[in-house]
Amino acid sequence: MNKTLSTQVLIIGGGATGAGLARDLALRGVRCILVEKRDINAGASGGNHGLLHSGARYIASDPAAARECRDEGALIKRLAPQCVEDTGGLFVAVEGDDERYIADFADRCRRCGIVAVSVDPKDALEMEPSLSTKTIAAFAVADASIDPFKLSLDNLAQAGGLGARQLLHHQVVGFDRRGGRIATVRLKDNRRGIEILVQADQIVNAGGAWAAEVAAMAGGRIKMVYSQGTLIICQTRIGERVINRLRMAADADILVPASTVSIFGTTSKRIDVPDNYRPTTAEIDAMIDDGRAVIPKLAHTRYIRAYAGVRPLVRSGDGTDDRAVSRGYSLLDHEADGLDNFISITGGKLTTYRLMAEKTADLVCRRLGNTSPCRTAKDPLPASSEARYTEPGLTPKMWFRRKDPSDLLLCECEMVPTSVFNEIVASLTTDGHRPGLLEMGQRSRVGKGPCQGSFCSLRITAHMYNEGMLEGREGVGELKAFLNERWRGMQPLLWGPAVSQAELQEALHCGLLGLDVSETA
Repeated sequence: MNKTLSTQVLIIGGGATGAGLARDLALRGVRCILVEKRDINAGASGGNHGLLHSGARYIASDPAAARECRDEGALIKRLAPQCVEDTGGLFVAVEGDDERYIADFADRCRRCGIVAVSVDPKDALEMEPSLSTKTIAAFAVADASIDPFKLSLDNLAQAGGLGARQLLHHQVVGFDRRGGRIATVRLKDNRRGIEILVQADQIVNAGGAWAAEVAAMAGGRIKMVYSQGTLIICQTRIGERVINRLRMAADADILVPASTVSIFGTTSKRIDVPDNYRPTTAEIDAMIDDGRAVIPKLAHTRYIRAYAGVRPLVRSGDGTDDRAVSRGYSLLDHEADGLDNFISITGGKLTTYRLMAEKTADLVCRRLGNTSPCRTAKDPLPASSEARYTEPGLTPKMWFRRKDPSDLLLCECEMVPTSVFNEIVASLTTDGHRPGLLEMGQRSRVGKGPCQGSFCSLRITAHMYNEGMLEGREGVGELKAFLNERWRGMQPLLWGPAVSQAELQEALHCGLLGLDVSETA
């Protein structure tokens, strides 16, 4: 017999918007369940720069989105400081860049209410020595760096404390529609292979790039295009501030400091379906060739990983330039599709996730007759224990402080000890769910250092067997999934030292352990 759950609101999608919506609704006293077919931030929320926008990037292409980013970025800095490194940012132009755009930049920022302070190029070079000596103009803005995983996990932690539930690795497989309402949503538990039914007064589709697919299953329509953005992670932190190319938004024009590393990108490449995304060597080569005009060091720095995300863009007209599509969000009530308890929220930016959640919750609450006001624009987002270990450098401090010789390091690159690993496992082991290696990587730093899991994956798997977290041949599947995800990001960067590292990983995992051999061979 299928298990049936009942709630006021079912949220489909575990990205930043879905997590923010769960928190917003929970603060208004609304019961909700969030479902996600993979893990938290598995889509665009986990495949971005980690840039908290000042809005200056959109002053010419989308002034409305620029103003939203301005306001929401300031709110997040004030209300969720544990998720933000307030680096500040520079917009920088070099010889050959469009001088008309440079001349109009400050005035366009002013019209959007964005502060942009002119910086003498010599002073800019003092502030950021990695900049090109051919810099001809620079402006300081209020950009910052944000940890998207900590942001989503903190939102879900508070929502959970207020009664919201989350079902990870649960995929929507169908809707049972009666007239103009969705009576039942059918979920598949991808870990146990069982079906679960959910009855909800309102259903919110926050599926990001997959929102159109979810809506189609319910009988709704969303006209979407999919734009892949590829990024690369430098092994070191190149700059102290966010560095933007001072030009109309294009490829390869943002470098974001992220604790001990820097993230460089991005691209805009049309793809047919949201599942067909992965970084390519051609994209990366083109990005580095373009980006080194502003930051020459990009030509010879070491990169440890590439990754990609899919922008869920809602198109209102025709055209092929995805950068011309609004970066604003789309909130759809689907009444034109004959549905009165189904809502879709998609598009937007990570920076505007809270606003998107607020406007969605307003619509949900109007339909439910709930008159409680939104609190997320005023109430601080509490820091949670669930998200603390995404912070680089935290676990080494704790490990040195404890001075416990039995607390062995599982990941030497990021210095993650067994005590931290076990603590995260305990927080995820609920309702019979046993977390896997990929989940542990999302909530900690394991596998994110220079070796990209070559050594720690084996130690962690052995530790999981010792602790009874794995049985039989389960560890082989966990290792393969974890290493395949790491390889996906390493493969496009195979030059220089990365080639030697890849050869060592292949020798260790394939030559010695035979992980490339089929289970049925």
